[in-house]
Amino acid sequence: MRDQGRSVRKRTGGRRRPNRDRKKHELGSQPTETQIGESKLKTVKTRGTGSKVKAIKANSANIATDDGVITAEIENVVENPADPNYARRNIITRGAVLETSEGTVRVTSRPGQDGQVNAVLVD
Repeated sequence: MRDQGRSVRKRTGGRRRPNRDRKKHELGSQPTETQIGESKLKTVKTRGTGSKVKAIKANSANIATDDGVITAEIENVVENPADPNYARRNIITRGAVLETSEGTVRVTSRPGQDGQVNAVLVD
């Protein structure tokens, strides 16, 4: 896991010594890296009484149009500005361009955080 929080380096490049150990709630988690495949969700406990649904795999996208919302099958990832390697590995993140049964769409949701793929049509 990656440690989140203040940098261990000062602006001058000197080392900043921590005055306490990190807490459990300050730790982050590995990126979900949602892939194309039969829908698979994972529920994760969050701080307090909340919970988060992470999409491990997704096979359909909710596409917003002028008429309403259409559900379409995801075929492959055309491009992913987060990482060019993600497009080759068919990993879906926010901003990814997908090829679907309804045409080319851009993902507007965060599947690793929301548990669903929402998108809009690209002209």
